[in-house]
Amino acid sequence: MQSRSIHPVNNPVKAKVRVPGSKSITNRALLIAALANGKTTLQNALFSDDSRYFSGALMDLGFTLEMDEDAGSISIWGTGGTIPKKEASLFIGNAGTAARFLSAFLCIGDGQYTLDGEPRMRERPIGDLLDSLAALGVKLSGTKNPETGQICPPVRIVANGLAGGVTRITGQTSSQYVSALMMIAPYAKAPFKIEVAGELNSKPYVDMTEKVMADFGLRIGREGYRIFSVEPGRYISNSNYMIESDASAASYFFALPAVTGGSVTVENISRASIQGDINFLDVLASMGLHIEVGQNEITVHNHGVRLKGVDIDMSQIPDTAQTLAAIAPFACSPTTIRGIASARVKETDRVTATCIELRKLGVQVQEFPDGMRIEPCDSIVPAKIETYKDHRMAMAFSLIGLRQAGVEILDPGCVSKTFPNFFKVLESVK
Repeated sequence: MQSRSIHPVNNPVKAKVRVPGSKSITNRALLIAALANGKTTLQNALFSDDSRYFSGALMDLGFTLEMDEDAGSISIWGTGGTIPKKEASLFIGNAGTAARFLSAFLCIGDGQYTLDGEPRMRERPIGDLLDSLAALGVKLSGTKNPETGQICPPVRIVANGLAGGVTRITGQTSSQYVSALMMIAPYAKAPFKIEVAGELNSKPYVDMTEKVMADFGLRIGREGYRIFSVEPGRYISNSNYMIESDASAASYFFALPAVTGGSVTVENISRASIQGDINFLDVLASMGLHIEVGQNEITVHNHGVRLKGVDIDMSQIPDTAQTLAAIAPFACSPTTIRGIASARVKETDRVTATCIELRKLGVQVQEFPDGMRIEPCDSIVPAKIETYKDHRMAMAFSLIGLRQAGVEILDPGCVSKTFPNFFKVLESVK
């Protein structure tokens, strides 16, 4: 297995960086643009494993896409709510967003489709989404995982359009289920109502979906995060749709001064971002860092303070929990992360994986069903960090290597999932 040694930074940094376009916005815009009528061009689009799987699946379904990685643009010709091919087998790697969004998207088609992925994808539950679609009359099935008993990909769909009506979906496993239903709802034959059972995790991602839908001309009715009502309609293509830089990817660089001192500026991102993970800045501020908001850039300063530990519910920003876990050992008091049970069904079980790797580094950690408590650590132990094919494990634990020599990231290529040039950008920070 390949590995990458992280070299410590011995002086406070002063750097300006740019991170890739948002994965979450790119994938939502791709799906919506495919449903619109005519050409849409996405600017500052993400080019990574996840977005390539999504784009490739759309092309396998007969859509026309032009991808210009140098220009950071993807053009897609929407077909007004039809899926060109009546039969396709799609492979989406371990791209959870693609699996959930495409499972719903295929239901508006007219034909037979199969969606599958890597072995880990066959462990990631999707049964609640399939049940909600089946309640609308869609003929589809998943596959029972023999170890967990949960319904996971492969997913098989016999589509004949979407009737509309009322369906219920749990809010606790993944907000992507709700987003998937919201985006296809305008193409149902009748009004569509989504009722969310239980507390909805990752609410900002649903707000993001609503905003991207509105950017393409369609608005929805809602009662908080409990009921979403969508009338039949059609998206309007967008000739020049600009995608924000990825707030989840930015979190590693926002957090970097917590480890090294100094300041880091992230370009092409606003405090008014539609991405919920921008609120990770509030976590850093509560730990003692100073946040400076500029025009389309944000700078985080560490004015020589010793970080304060925090006790925080991260259920609305779970993708930044590993970032917090990586800087928590350098605080002067314990940090408790709560509300991230949903992180156990991501690329890996992120709760257990994070605890295991922190302990390798000599950090005392207590694991909970929905999080962890991390003690301050004055003496980090050099270690080889297993990444579990999870891009966020690699990126988060690299921060620790900026402080302690001997931290080695195994399988560093896993960052290609969302941030292919992460290590190049990291090494530019001085």
